[in-house]
Amino acid sequence: MLIGELARRTGTTTRALRFYEAQGLLRAQRSANGYREYDEDDLRLVTEIQALQTVGFTLDDTRPFVACLRAGHESGDSCVDSIEVYRRKLAEVDAFLGRLGAVRAELHGKLAEALTRQDESGHADPCVVAPSPSEEH
Repeated sequence: MLIGELARRTGTTTRALRFYEAQGLLRAQRSANGYREYDEDDLRLVTEIQALQTVGFTLDDTRPFVACLRAGHESGDSCVDSIEVYRRKLAEVDAFLGRLGAVRAELHGKLAEALTRQDESGHADPCVVAPSPSEEH
């Protein structure tokens, strides 16, 4: 298939596919007239790259998955290097969630302090909004 069809079938652009090729993630065959030609394996590679990017992986993160597929494995995460990327990304997400949890706790504390000051002053400030039920834990 030509680059336009691969772009259409994967829901991406020809520009993105050329970029993947420039990054060494995709390898096009060239026809006699110089057109890029791809096969079903390339379709699978692009689909894998897109799925990984959707969950926050960088293009560099996708390299072990692409290499695993190119090596003939059924899935891109069948190889040890891919599993290691999953572990690293999961550790990054866990650390980020920890930071978000700390920010959330700090915001809850600040809100509670503000509401206490408001209650002590005896008048409601229309600018202060009470926490929503989903924020009360």
